[in-house]
Amino acid sequence: MRFEPMTTSNEYNIFSTFADTARRRSDHTAVIYLGNRFSYRRLKDLAERFASSLINLGVEPGQKIMMYIPNSIQWVVSWLGIQKLGAVAVPITPIYTPHDLQYIANDSDAQSIICADTNFGYVTSVLSETRLKTVIVTNVADLLPFWKRSFGFLFDVIPRGKFALDDRTSTFRDLLSRTRNVAQQEPAPAREGDAIAEILYTGGTTKFPKGVPFAHNLFLVSADEQIRMSEPLFQAEENIVMGNAPLFHILGQTCSLATLLTGGTLILQPRINLDANFDAIQRFEAKTMIGVPALYRMMLEHDRLDQYDLGSLKYCFSGGDVLPVEVGNRWQEKFGIPIYQGYGATETCGGVAMCPVDQENPPKSVGRIVNSKKVKIVNPANLEPVAPGDPGELLVSSTYMVASYLKKPEETASSFVELDGEKWYRTADIMSMDQDGNLYFVDRTVDTIKHKGYRVSASEIESVLQEHPAVIASCAVGVPDEKVGERIKAYVVLKEDIKGITGYELLKWCRRTLVSYKVPHYIEFRDMLPKSKVGKLLRREIRSEEQRRKET
Repeated sequence: MRFEPMTTSNEYNIFSTFADTARRRSDHTAVIYLGNRFSYRRLKDLAERFASSLINLGVEPGQKIMMYIPNSIQWVVSWLGIQKLGAVAVPITPIYTPHDLQYIANDSDAQSIICADTNFGYVTSVLSETRLKTVIVTNVADLLPFWKRSFGFLFDVIPRGKFALDDRTSTFRDLLSRTRNVAQQEPAPAREGDAIAEILYTGGTTKFPKGVPFAHNLFLVSADEQIRMSEPLFQAEENIVMGNAPLFHILGQTCSLATLLTGGTLILQPRINLDANFDAIQRFEAKTMIGVPALYRMMLEHDRLDQYDLGSLKYCFSGGDVLPVEVGNRWQEKFGIPIYQGYGATETCGGVAMCPVDQENPPKSVGRIVNSKKVKIVNPANLEPVAPGDPGELLVSSTYMVASYLKKPEETASSFVELDGEKWYRTADIMSMDQDGNLYFVDRTVDTIKHKGYRVSASEIESVLQEHPAVIASCAVGVPDEKVGERIKAYVVLKEDIKGITGYELLKWCRRTLVSYKVPHYIEFRDMLPKSKVGKLLRREIRSEEQRRKET
């Protein structure tokens, strides 16, 4: 079933779409997790049982449920079960610290959380400061066969965390075992297409992540469009996706998870392990691979790459950042197929532009505008259109677009604008478009750092550093790096009477609050930082200085 922007109606939602696919493809493999196959019939049954379990716990349609777990079959079962119930999923990275966990729980008004047993301590540490009243704990091996779990625990290859059961804490396995007969308590009908299905949190220029709410119809149109980009190479139902991107990220959702809505197969691993990924591609004959540029470089430089046969791959997609031409050329020479690029954002529900597979794509192009999106390239100062071919800020609009951030009126006002009677999202990215419609990334207008495909807020890093009692001022910028896009460098000014503070101590301070990919890689001490006449920090001057250093 295809979904077009002008024809999707409120009768369709994520779970009903999945259920239709599951009935049609019941015996086909839906998910391969750590070598174990889960059919569409079994996945649908598990999701419905999980939805019933949520009802038994008192969860109601519309309530927010945080998902604090890594890529796994439980992630997929939980997400689909939440959609079946008509609740709202709030997926977050499993490496968040209690600082971010508490903020997002309160910002989203979540009352329930599904967490990995290794994260249980973090969850209990914030319970008293949030509205969370239901905790569901799972281990990465919960749905694996008994013999595989036993060997994994026996030889200590499956990580386990300690947790305690009480009136508000249950285990994932126990909940499913209590609801084997779903017919006895059928979950409430899923919500209509214009209802909110999930909230993804994204970085940006602010200190805290911003919640981006997606309606069912926006997700369905975007996911269907992006997962079908490879259809000139093979049918969507034949697709076998090596899903390297995290499922809490829009790239992992629209380019990997979406295959479950069209009848394909999704291969999942809890974390990136190159040998395990190579083996899965070879063993299960994956046709599609999803990743950020840094992953493709890591694969090309892996010592044992030649020991595996990756010849089944037909479609390799890169998102999250601009793919270096050198990496694309090396991949083409090695495997005889290109890496297709795309450009998108959380706020646009993923792809705005994607490289078509049935024509030659110019070097450095991030693709052509997809059918569901409209764009303008404008002068960021006055939002007037620039001349054809000239660079300008990219604005994006669509039929079922996100119109605001959750509880962020100021950020909403600056990022979503009305033009010509339509709502447009300001990407804050400087782009250009050639006469054939190919889109090219030029620069960023906001103070974000792109590290391994993540958008990292410079102001968030600066805020954490300035909370250290020895720091009076700080500035964070991205330093270009061919392996990871940008590395994070922080410039720090200490108070006059402070002696003996080292960069190592400040990095330890950052690790107490910031998730690992936001921690600076370099610290440089300064006597002062460049500021404007009104006292505004001039990060651009620092970036220019770093660029001059690189060129000399």
